[in-house]
Amino acid sequence: MSVYEFTAATPANKEVSLEEYKGKVLIIANTASKCGLTPQYGDLEKLYKEYREQGLEILGFPCNQFGAQEPGSSEEAEIFCQVNFGVTFPVFAKVDVNGEGAHPLFQYLKEQQPGAGEDSAIQWNFTKFLVNRDGQVVERFEPKTSPETMVQAMKDLL
Repeated sequence: MSVYEFTAATPANKEVSLEEYKGKVLIIANTASKCGLTPQYGDLEKLYKEYREQGLEILGFPCNQFGAQEPGSSEEAEIFCQVNFGVTFPVFAKVDVNGEGAHPLFQYLKEQQPGAGEDSAIQWNFTKFLVNRDGQVVERFEPKTSPETMVQAMKDLL
């Protein structure tokens, strides 16, 4: 099994197969627009611009499960990212990452890289999962971990 077996909706409600990203190194993150960690959008965009040509893709998934910090629509979240942080990487429709309604992709990510939590739950916005070119989840970075600290692990996969 790999991340390529999942689909995700765009803000316009179009289902996209993650197989479109086959052969790429992925950073998959749950995000939020009104969080103290929101500036990580800019850090992720910087990585994207610097390493996209080498095969990096970043996939953002807005989530409103932590402090209701993504209260708007999926479209509003996408526009916020573009206007405030110049985000050019894909931002998908809002998802839940924990609980019964958790998106299947995030259920899989948590199974592959459980993290420190007792039930592998995502603890907050901007949990980042690093995925190799074969679609295997190789590392989990907790919310307060700056995207810059992921560079060496990411470069090792590129």
